[in-house]
Amino acid sequence: MLLLLALVSVVLAHPSGENFDGDQVFRVHVEHEDQINLIHELANAKELDFWKPDSATLIKPHSTVDFHVKAEDTAVVKDFLEQNEFLYEVLMSNMKNVLEAQFDSHTRASGHSYTKYNSWETIEAWTQQVASENPDLVSRSVIGTTFEGRNLYVLKVGKSKAKKPAVFMDCGFHAREWISPAFCQWFVREAVRTYGTESQMTELLNELDFYVLPVLNIDGYVYTWTKSRMWRKTRSTRAGNSCVGVDPNRNFNAGWCEAGASRSPCSDTYCGPAAESEKETKALADFIRNNLSSIKAYLTIHSYSQLILYPYSYDYKLPKNHEELDTLAKGAAKELATLYGTKYTYGPGATTIYPAAGGSDDWAYDQGVKYSFTFELRDTGYYGFLLPESQIKATCEETMLAVKYIVSYIREHLY
Repeated sequence: MLLLLALVSVVLAHPSGENFDGDQVFRVHVEHEDQINLIHELANAKELDFWKPDSATLIKPHSTVDFHVKAEDTAVVKDFLEQNEFLYEVLMSNMKNVLEAQFDSHTRASGHSYTKYNSWETIEAWTQQVASENPDLVSRSVIGTTFEGRNLYVLKVGKSKAKKPAVFMDCGFHAREWISPAFCQWFVREAVRTYGTESQMTELLNELDFYVLPVLNIDGYVYTWTKSRMWRKTRSTRAGNSCVGVDPNRNFNAGWCEAGASRSPCSDTYCGPAAESEKETKALADFIRNNLSSIKAYLTIHSYSQLILYPYSYDYKLPKNHEELDTLAKGAAKELATLYGTKYTYGPGATTIYPAAGGSDDWAYDQGVKYSFTFELRDTGYYGFLLPESQIKATCEETMLAVKYIVSYIREHLY
């Protein structure tokens, strides 16, 4: 029996497929255009999995680039970097060890846990349970289905009252960003746990509704648990093309496919054949369009980099209320830091990280949602997409402070 339990835990801790043994993650300092061209050259010769920025095309001078390299290519990559006199460091010398260490939570719960990474099946069951256990505060609806036929659930969280303004929050756009869905679950937990005892949350739930979409890219998320932990895109397929998936955060009709997005179906930043080509992005966009009169804020949760971003990402232009958004982001970052001292950078997407067209935050803003923010959660690259479970609680606690800060401001500045 003990042996069987040990085998079960090994299966859970090793999503099947690649094992990443000997794979490495590099951080390379890029100073000028010549070096950017060299990284492009390297990316064309070897299969590099770009973590930050999302693709080679987004590299800027005087920046750092994080990418994952397969075990068999690490020696060649090191030689290349050294011959061309790059400053670099190895963030992960063996990715398999970091991957295994991700499951370091001491929670022994067999079912859903707020301090563990939960599989989609577990999250789906949780959406049903949290709604049935808290009928006065939570209701669940299906807003569409994924390419592979899974239900897209939205939890409506708030005290029942006619014509309430609302905040829309989504998680799990990019499949490998596991800390993101963990936060959406944590948010719902805190809402139901502290309603009636904590004054700020009680006021927010009395005055506002929260639409929480725990995982947008469910097919991709399932794939990271079963086949390939580093998968990013959706899992849609198209006739005549062997490459799978679209980057859902390049698939919205906001400067669609202009900057920082690729028209190549094999790219991690593929914008898709058309805006809203993906069933998931179309369902989200339809829901927001249908509820536009009540939705006053849009929050989308990603990882990693510790950033609070506001529009625009598809252009260097600034939104009309950019001073207000900047002040709000600054205050949220300051509030977040009060708990564990975690430093967040804030600003408009294009200048703060890089131009990227087709993002949901820009799209929501252009629909008339005046308060639109993207969070990039922990960390700054030491673990990257493999943030250990032992950091879920702290990450979620500090992010809650920032979210409550933003939403409390919005409640007092309704439009």
